[in-house]
Amino acid sequence: MIHKRGLLQVSLKEDKIPSSRNYPFNIPALRNFSTLKFHPKVTYLSGENGMGKSTLIEAIAVACGFNPEGGSKNFNFSTRGSHSVLHQYLTIARAPGTPKDGFFLRSESFFNVATNIEKLDKEAEAGTPIIKSYGGRSLHEQSHGESFWALFMKRFGGNGLYILDEPEAALSPTRQMAMLSRMHDLVQQDSQFIIATHSPIVMAYPHATIYELTENGIRKTTYTETENYKISHQFLNNYEQLLKILLDS
Repeated sequence: MIHKRGLLQVSLKEDKIPSSRNYPFNIPALRNFSTLKFHPKVTYLSGENGMGKSTLIEAIAVACGFNPEGGSKNFNFSTRGSHSVLHQYLTIARAPGTPKDGFFLRSESFFNVATNIEKLDKEAEAGTPIIKSYGGRSLHEQSHGESFWALFMKRFGGNGLYILDEPEAALSPTRQMAMLSRMHDLVQQDSQFIIATHSPIVMAYPHATIYELTENGIRKTTYTETENYKISHQFLNNYEQLLKILLDS
């Protein structure tokens, strides 16, 4: 029996939508979107570019109280307001109890989070510096991958809701595998992950719920049936012939 915790589901207020012809409601995967049920441990959003993964996961994060550019719920900054209005049309259903920790990682704006941390620590007159929670070393003084890894290893503390948009963006395949191990540690500490990803490695956590966003809408699927897995598997097992086809054409 799976014990319910964290986010249970997200639903679209369909009767409130101004027009299905307008962005973001005209995104292919959102045309027939009604409700998504979350796994209490790990839920993935997969799919091709332009299908709406980042738009949907960003809206879920904002509807949960996170800053659109990322960070914990205590972050309140805006470098450039680029998020959609989708969060205003979502209803989030939660299980009883409140997570002690939480973070929204938006890979494309993590630089802005790192900058805001430095700004807040510089302005603070007393107290423990925020960067202490990330290992004590400036995130700007590390590589993109190292700063992501510091977030996973130092900042994430368990009993949390972690919403991640393309976390593989800065991680090598080896680090992506290590990320699965770290996720498992945190899941065992009552954490829940919702992840948008292209990576068949990141998406390999066992017994997770996987949704694939396509031109025809959102469908629940299995790991080996996702396009990202099938294409990666096909390429790695037959790369010479595929390269010949790709390059000759």
